[in-house]
Amino acid sequence: MMTVHEVSSLTGVSVRALQYYDGIGLLKPAAYTEAGYRLYDETSLETLQQILLFRELEFPLKDIRRILESPGYDRERALDQQIHLLTLKKEHLENLIGLARGIKEKGGRNLKFDAFDTAKIDEYAKKAKETWGTTDAYKEFEVKSKGRTKDETEDISRLLMDIFAEFGKVKDQDPASEKAQSLVKRLQDHITAHFYNCTDQILSGLGKMYAAGGEFTENIDSHGGEGTAVFASEAIEYYCKSRK
Repeated sequence: MMTVHEVSSLTGVSVRALQYYDGIGLLKPAAYTEAGYRLYDETSLETLQQILLFRELEFPLKDIRRILESPGYDRERALDQQIHLLTLKKEHLENLIGLARGIKEKGGRNLKFDAFDTAKIDEYAKKAKETWGTTDAYKEFEVKSKGRTKDETEDISRLLMDIFAEFGKVKDQDPASEKAQSLVKRLQDHITAHFYNCTDQILSGLGKMYAAGGEFTENIDSHGGEGTAVFASEAIEYYCKSRK
C-alpha cells in the first residue's frame, strides 16, 4: 500500500488532485488508515493510469468516470489509441528538434514551418475522443444513467455481479453448456436494459476484457471465485460465434 504523498511523488499528480478524485468518486483509495489517511494499491494505480490517459485526450473528469464505470469500456483499445497518439507527438518533437538544429547550423536561412504543424495530432486526438464520447452506446449509457439515484445504481451493479456469481457456480462445466449459455443471454439482456444496446459485437469485446486481468477480472472472480472471469469470457465467445 502507498500513501497519498507516495502516489503523488511517484505519478506527479498533486495530493490535492488525488484528494479531489476521491471526493468525486473517480479514484477511491483501496483503504484508509485508522487515522483516516488514504492508502492506494496496485489496482488504484492502474485506474490512475487510465484516468491520466483520458486526461491526455482532454476528457472532462465527469466523462472519464462514466467511461471507466461503463461495462463497454475497452482498456486495450484505449491503450492502443494512447500509444498511437504519443507516437505522433514523438514525431512532432523530433521534427522540432530537427528544425532547431537546422536553424543552429544555417541561421535564419532555414525557413521551414511544417515542423510546427500539429494537424495530424489534433485530428487523431479528436477521433480518439469521439470514439469514447459520441458512440451510440456511450450516448445511450448517458441517457439511461441520468437521474439514477445512488441506491438504484448500486442495485444495478449488484444484479450484474449476481450474474457473475452464477457463472462461478457452473465454471466447472463446459462453457457451451445450456446453463452457461443462458447466463450469457441473461448478462446481455441486463446490460441492454440498464446501460446500452449490448450487441453481439459489444458483448464479444466485453468478454475479452473480462479475462484480460486487472480490476474487471478481480471483481468478477471476487464474486464467482477464481477462474470465473475466464469461464464467462469463454462462454461469451462461444455464444457470439454460435449466433453468426
